[in-house]
Amino acid sequence: MEKEQQNSSEQETGEAVEETQVEQHSESSPEELGRLLEDARGKADEHWDQVVRTRAELDNLKKRHQRELENAHKYGLEKFVAELLGVWDSLELGYDAAQENHDIEKLLEGTELTLKMLGDTMNKFGVEQINPQGEAFNPESQQAMSMVPTDEVPPNTVVNVVQKGYLLNGRLVRPAMVMVSQATGG
Repeated sequence: MEKEQQNSSEQETGEAVEETQVEQHSESSPEELGRLLEDARGKADEHWDQVVRTRAELDNLKKRHQRELENAHKYGLEKFVAELLGVWDSLELGYDAAQENHDIEKLLEGTELTLKMLGDTMNKFGVEQINPQGEAFNPESQQAMSMVPTDEVPPNTVVNVVQKGYLLNGRLVRPAMVMVSQATGG
């Protein structure tokens, strides 16, 4: 409101100054009026040049932001992929070792190390595993596959995790697929 009043008073003041100048120049000589016209044209050309430059700057800024956004979409997973390549390499080495050597102990050790490497990489990027075994059923992060009648645990307790769920920075990516206890009829 205050800005509007200020703008309107500035406009009125500017109009009053222009009227005063016109009144003063109405008695001026044609040479002076020509000079004033040239000055006005010069200022108009200067302002037009500023408008054109500003438009060009805005266009360039818009194009640069569009390019940066495209690159962010295109290469946003680059660090994640670089970290996963180590896991991939480890899996390939384990597979090759299994082809050549049938020592189960070494294969288990290699698989365990690879799983740890994968878990560390996922944690580094905000991926958290949901393994609700023995916990109360939570429909916000779990999906019940079936009900299992049992008196060994309280009703609505997860008795088996069929597939683990995952969160990405606290947001559910995949719910855990679970089997939930149900009170027996007896």
